[in-house]
Amino acid sequence: MKKTAIFDLDGTLLYTLEDLTDSTNYALQKFNFSKCTVEQVRSYVGNGVYKLIERALPLGSENPDFQNCLETFKKHYKENMYNKTRPYDGIPEMLAELKKRNINVAVVSNKFDAAVKELCCKYFSNLVDIAVGESPDVKKKPAPDSVFAVMKHFNAAPDTCVYIGDSEVDIRTAQNAGIDCISVNWGYKDESFLKANNAQVIVSSHDELLKEILK
Repeated sequence: MKKTAIFDLDGTLLYTLEDLTDSTNYALQKFNFSKCTVEQVRSYVGNGVYKLIERALPLGSENPDFQNCLETFKKHYKENMYNKTRPYDGIPEMLAELKKRNINVAVVSNKFDAAVKELCCKYFSNLVDIAVGESPDVKKKPAPDSVFAVMKHFNAAPDTCVYIGDSEVDIRTAQNAGIDCISVNWGYKDESFLKANNAQVIVSSHDELLKEILK
């Protein structure tokens, strides 16, 4: 049984795709660019909001409106990130079970830090011990720095930790941190994609995930 479970947020604990799409399209339309589909945004997420807007904009970060578009997205998302977002079925109950068994629970995300902390507080109050998002002080995933910060917080050895996520970024993050990884197939990347990106273990439900963590 693992003593520390470290979770990705978007696509793993929370369904956030529609709110991310709405804020992306709000920013794009404000600067007269074409909207993205939900499926396009699904393929753009995972590496933080900078990369999301870079991928959504023509010419990416070279676009003269890139910085303004990014800041518009952040402001809009901060004010609208609860509109359609929700925990995946069974996730709050699973986290409660982990806490009942005295397992440390952390969130490490490439979403900007303020949003990560607010979302965790709203949806998982008292169920997440520490939440770490994107900030100038810590390198983004797949760099292992944010995971190492969590491990240091708990004084946790690598073999007692597991990282849980829905993308190739999460798989590489766990590899770079030297810890086990569990991939979930209900998020923003499908099972065939996860297998092609060297997923160790893939689960299809919160019950399966709980069993894997408690092995």
